[in-house]
Amino acid sequence: MAGRFAGKVAIVTGSSSGIGQSIAIRLGSEGASVVVDFLNHPENADQTKSQIEAAGGKAITLQADVTKPAEVQNLVEQAHAQLGGCDILVNNAGVEKHAPFWEATEADYDLVLNTNLKAAFFLSQRFVQKLMEAKKPGRIINISSVHEDMVFPNFASYCAAKGGMRMLMRDLAMELGPYNITVNNVAPGAINTPINKSLLADKPKLDALLRNIPLGRLGEPEDVASLVAFLASDEAAYVTGSTYFVDGGLIRNYKEQ
Repeated sequence: MAGRFAGKVAIVTGSSSGIGQSIAIRLGSEGASVVVDFLNHPENADQTKSQIEAAGGKAITLQADVTKPAEVQNLVEQAHAQLGGCDILVNNAGVEKHAPFWEATEADYDLVLNTNLKAAFFLSQRFVQKLMEAKKPGRIINISSVHEDMVFPNFASYCAAKGGMRMLMRDLAMELGPYNITVNNVAPGAINTPINKSLLADKPKLDALLRNIPLGRLGEPEDVASLVAFLASDEAAYVTGSTYFVDGGLIRNYKEQ
């Protein structure tokens, strides 16, 4: 298949729905062979795979609990075994837990930090080890959040995880630059995805949020996917060590209600 990712292989974690699904379909539609990772819903992963194939691309589905380093690292092993390598890694899988700081549980803290930060650390590590062995360049794109920089009351563990992802990206960009491996974050704001289902159903809360967004609308998963595709491409060969916000201007205009 032709396209700017022809001959490339990409892993997208959490790609059975939402932003991850849109990213996987975008990369696949432009020629990449994609590892579609899921946790609980194989039927949704199959839907992602089908849409990639309908666009002329190739995909495989793999189940992995990203909080377990051995399972997440297996995504890289399978990409090499089944698809012949891996050139692009998108660390997208994420979770958040709502609780006032003084009521947050250790179990929820561990789930949020392990899913959002630990998984990205060890998956990136295995991805990089394989690239170094083959002496190949690569792209790491982390799906972070405006909350790597912006407060989010009642979501302290999520903010800590995304803040950690920001510094991890910056450090890895420096360490991996000499190996021609770029590392960047894409930080969505309010995006129309299943994770925001309750927000979409609460009109007063939604309207208050929209007043904080200069562009006056929620983002769509495709708004994120298009930037990821750029950062994964050869056009972004000289781009590393930065966060790119996809938030309609929210981070510049946010006010607690």
